[in-house]
Amino acid sequence: MRLLDTINQPKDIRALSIDQLTELAGEIRQLLIDTVAVHGGHLAPNLGTVELILAMHCVFDTPTDKLVFDVGHQAYTHKILTGRRQTFHTLRDFGGISGFPNRKESPHDAFGAGHASTAISAALGLARARSFLGQSHHVVALVGDGALGGGMSYEAMNDAGSKTEGKTIDTPFIVILNDNEMSIARNVGALSKHLTRLRSSERWRGTKRVIHGGLVRVPVVGKRLVAWVKSFKNDLKNFLVGGEFFESLGFYYLGPVDGHDLPMLIRVLEEAKGIDDVPVLIHAVTQKGRGYARAERKPENFHGVAPFLVENGKARYTSQVPSFGAVAAEALVRLAQQDERVVAITAAMRLGTGLLPFETAFPKRCFDVGIAEQHAVTLAAGMAAGGMRPYFAVYSTFLQRGYDQVLHDMCLQGLPVCLLVDRAGLVGDDGPTHHGVFDIAFLRHIPGLSIFAPRDTQELAAMMDHTLRLDEPCAIRYARDGADMSATHPYGNFEPGVWEVLASPADAQVAQVALLAFGHMVRVALDGAELLAARGIRAQVINASTIKPLDQKMLADLAARCVLIVTLEEHALLGGFGEAVAGFCVANGQPAPIAMLGIQDDYVPHGAVNRLLELCGLTAEGVALRVEEALKKHG
Repeated sequence: MRLLDTINQPKDIRALSIDQLTELAGEIRQLLIDTVAVHGGHLAPNLGTVELILAMHCVFDTPTDKLVFDVGHQAYTHKILTGRRQTFHTLRDFGGISGFPNRKESPHDAFGAGHASTAISAALGLARARSFLGQSHHVVALVGDGALGGGMSYEAMNDAGSKTEGKTIDTPFIVILNDNEMSIARNVGALSKHLTRLRSSERWRGTKRVIHGGLVRVPVVGKRLVAWVKSFKNDLKNFLVGGEFFESLGFYYLGPVDGHDLPMLIRVLEEAKGIDDVPVLIHAVTQKGRGYARAERKPENFHGVAPFLVENGKARYTSQVPSFGAVAAEALVRLAQQDERVVAITAAMRLGTGLLPFETAFPKRCFDVGIAEQHAVTLAAGMAAGGMRPYFAVYSTFLQRGYDQVLHDMCLQGLPVCLLVDRAGLVGDDGPTHHGVFDIAFLRHIPGLSIFAPRDTQELAAMMDHTLRLDEPCAIRYARDGADMSATHPYGNFEPGVWEVLASPADAQVAQVALLAFGHMVRVALDGAELLAARGIRAQVINASTIKPLDQKMLADLAARCVLIVTLEEHALLGGFGEAVAGFCVANGQPAPIAMLGIQDDYVPHGAVNRLLELCGLTAEGVALRVEEALKKHG
């Protein structure tokens, strides 16, 4: 029997020897590899944090003590140790355990996370709540994997180290910096130069206190001696070891330590646990992808992966249709060849957004700013103001973090920045933190911003060509998986504000209902129209690929022909495309849609996209049923 099979709660590991813990680490790594190979998920980040999380659970007692994870994709080992080992095989399955910390899933998950750079703020909040309530538990934040490149981390550290009359405001907490080298070097840049060794023993701290206490009693010159010694000590320490950056923010810096050395990790965590006068930052150096050779060699490729074959690392399933992101990047290379002003910007997502070919072709015109979406938007705006044509490739869920900059820095000034909004719609296994179902709602109301959504890769390429001629801000939103409708619906020319009729009854004048859809919902609408035709309902399918501006001429024509409207969108209904159409119709005295199909006012769980579309009623059968119901109610 595996040692892992005896572990059901964190307390089960505290009686284990170091040799047993090392054996357990190996078994956990194998479970991670075997599970992610089948279900997909974040492999390399979790392989790199096994010992760190084992040590954290050896030293701290959850759920009383609070462990907070940045990004959240580093928490698989935590889930395995906290009562979810036996259900770990359901990772990211519909109805199974989430790939991220989830407060509803376990009391051991102190704070949910799916985006980067939030852990220090959340941990500080938990520490302040603890102080106000007179409690005494420990709060620990595990950050890293690029998360320290986000400005929110520094805002939190600046606040955490605030002092009032020489005393820190809060009861201290602990931050563990998981420095897996590749992310720190790439995303933080100069900060990595500060991450050098600092002596960490309690004896040294105690000696400092004794010396300080003795010197201050020296008559006349005591305080001056203390000041001189402190200055000399800090200068010497900074010269020898670095760490002054974190200490300047009010943190006591420990490290760096080997993030795979269990005895050292446990010792340092115990020492940090005993420091009760300042916040502590522990700098642990780990290897991303540790334990799986292919992930060690190419950790970026195994950061977040689809199901793969362990023996060769190749994907279990491949698509014959290129992804929308790959097509957008290919078009961007073509545009850059035509116009030297074209530049690409990404926030630590060069691989995910498909920009690697662009970077290869134009290395000086591709900017990876790290996990800093707010900065990326304003950087793009600044470059546009300076005469460039920037394209910011970003996941829909991460663009949410740059909303203020899109509104104030980009659109208010009418700057020609193009947002390439990847992973729009339901993304599946990563769940509610990653579904791109809110971008239309937070972009549509911004004046001067055009929003496009291609039905397939042909239309996306045409839209990309158009953006270079567009001297104003725009956004193109598209799903992860590509679509090719060229065999049945060859694409023509793209013109903003002009929709495309893809299917209609033999006599368009007798159409009863028009299905207005965009993106992947166009295929669903076409299939739904066939089901409706078999039931005697004549449906017209319109590709509404320009979400803003609307095709006002076509809407007026539908009203004139008394064709009833149904809108389809893989997006939240509140603030979405359907509401835009309804608002236009009401404002112009036209009949409003009889049904608006989309995502209700709730968060969609994780699971396979097809299963989630079925859950939301966004399948061909679901559309046909809703249209039938709406027609009956309409009479």
